[in-house]
Amino acid sequence: MTILEITNKAKQYRELQTLIKQLEEEAEALKSDMIAELDANGVSTLQADVFTIRWQAYKSNRVDTTALKNELPDIAARFTRTTEARRFQVA
Repeated sequence: MTILEITNKAKQYRELQTLIKQLEEEAEALKSDMIAELDANGVSTLQADVFTIRWQAYKSNRVDTTALKNELPDIAARFTRTTEARRFQVA
């Protein structure tokens, strides 16, 4: 691939990333509108034609790693694993 080709691909990639961000913002605005409607009606579920829209609370349990490292650093170190990843970036 030539420098010109990769430059064009990088330009197209950045344009698409910008478009994706704009679409995500539009989707978030629509989501906010639907959540406001659920809240205004005091419901957590709404049936709209073929769509079931839910806005429900849930709980999850997670280990507080900061507290674990402070209270039991040896145990935290024993159960800590390092992972490796790669990041793609066009700057």
